[in-house]
Amino acid sequence: MKASQLPRRAGVGFKPEHFTSINAAPQPIGFFEVHAENYMGAGGPPHAQLARLREDYALSIHGVGLSIGSMQPLDREHLSRLKIVCDRYEPESFSEHLAWSSHNEVFLNDLLPLPYTPETLSRVAEHIDQVQNFLGRQMLLENPATYLLFEESTIPETEFLADLVRRTDCGLLLDVNNVFVASTNHKQNPGDYLDGFPIAAVREIHLSGHSETIDDAGAPLLIDSHDTPVKDPVWQLYEELLARIGPTASLVEWDNDVPEWQVLRHEAIVAQAMLTAAALGKAA
Repeated sequence: MKASQLPRRAGVGFKPEHFTSINAAPQPIGFFEVHAENYMGAGGPPHAQLARLREDYALSIHGVGLSIGSMQPLDREHLSRLKIVCDRYEPESFSEHLAWSSHNEVFLNDLLPLPYTPETLSRVAEHIDQVQNFLGRQMLLENPATYLLFEESTIPETEFLADLVRRTDCGLLLDVNNVFVASTNHKQNPGDYLDGFPIAAVREIHLSGHSETIDDAGAPLLIDSHDTPVKDPVWQLYEELLARIGPTASLVEWDNDVPEWQVLRHEAIVAQAMLTAAALGKAA
């Protein structure tokens, strides 16, 4: 099984509207990440652009449609299409979400949470084993941004993830913005969450922006919207994480209201400066 091997640098999610600017000159970017489902066609401009980027940059493929947390069997056709993409581009990393997003023939335009129970744990571990064996590569599993908690949950999320790592030898993708969003929504301390997180299994970090609103009860609610720069509290939490874990491949996500390339590039440069400072701190 091929292990995740992204460079310990800052990367960004690739957007086609940025291709011309990126291709004009070498960029201070460690890797690009793409959503697998956008490249499941046979050819055309998406593949031409990605093939060109792949010549010069490391690549992370991020899935959003496997529905790893579903209690139903995985979609074999979707898994086969995913394998074609991974075999075509040989990415340094492949990741998916601890969530579910389909039921029978219905595919939902969201990543939905799941209860943390022994039954769910066994089912998710079974799905991870199936994916890793079929792809022949390690999968990284991303912690979710959540807006509610299930009464039937009996296992803390960090323990649930740690158990999955022990059972399947998968890696983890630690989304710092998701930690901040979920912890704030549930009135918990994000630092406490990181204290319990199986950090040794982290192979990639995600950073993104979020939006703020009010729920039906008038309480503050954060939304993992990916449509703003990374917020200051998330940068601070990221800095605290790097002090614990050391330099780790870190991606800036910006999927909605996508800005000009120079704006996204700047976010990556900020993340890279923090990675460099963390490396110097570890060396000292």
